Amino acid sequence: MIVSVSSYSFQQVLNKGELNCLTLIDKVKEMGFTAMEYTDFNLYNMEKSLEENLSYAREVKKKADEQGITICSYTIGATMYHDEPKEREKEINRVKEQVLVAESLGTKVMRHDVCNGLSEINNSFDLMLPQMAQNIREITEYAMARGIKTCSENHGFISQDSDRMERLYNYVNHRNYGLLVDIGNFLCVDENPLTAVSRVAPYAIHAHAKDMLFFDGTVPRFSMAATRGGNYFKGTVIGEGNVPVLACLRALKKAKYDGFLSIEYEGAEDCISSIAVSKENLEKYLKLI
Repeated sequence: MIVSVSSYSFQQVLNKGELNCLTLIDKVKEMGFTAMEYTDFNLYNMEKSLEENLSYAREVKKKADEQGITICSYTIGATMYHDEPKEREKEINRVKEQVLVAESLGTKVMRHDVCNGLSEINNSFDLMLPQMAQNIREITEYAMARGIKTCSENHGFISQDSDRMERLYNYVNHRNYGLLVDIGNFLCVDENPLTAVSRVAPYAIHAHAKDMLFFDGTVPRFSMAATRGGNYFKGTVIGEGNVPVLACLRALKKAKYDGFLSIEYEGAEDCISSIAVSKENLEKYLKLI
């Protein structure tokens, strides 16, 4: 597995304007990474047109090539279910435009979300599943023609459990589609990370390395995010939380996953030093598997 880092890990400095998507490449290189993934350019270029984002993506790729940095994935938000057909078509077209951004970045993998809430009409993940799978197939076929594989992550509470992700993968049933396995995100739906990772690892085409602190919900923790079941979680440095990182990496290896492993730091501490320690710890873990 190849250690990379997500631009999302640098949100603190990106939001402050201390770095941008171009200068971030220099920082990633300086920190010893050889690969990175980008989160949706629209987070950093609000109200930019598609052509502007495509031009920016080409500029980013040129800079990455100059620094010897591989752009291993492009990650965007999306909603693959809509009650209204017009909204469904609008979202599919928007995601297809983002495929063009991924193509301009030169990456071979693009991740899009599945859904973040239940439909008012079909108030069940399984009732929503046929439409979501159909939409995902249309997008992945479009991406396949451009040499890009698509995937969805265990993310967004509704589509975060390993069994739901497995059902989604099986329902889509397309050779160009897989899963992004985030080893930390399963805690957000109160699922054991090792059990979950071992279940979906065979379908992984990309992976996120993440650690979290997890707290029982019987004691209110007002500064932390709540899990779906009412417990609490907080992002932290890899190796300092409750995610069994080493065991999850072994599960990925057992499933013959040998792709990129992107650090996604979401803690409140200084992101630069936290990413550096996360990288050091993750590399130590990889030597043990």
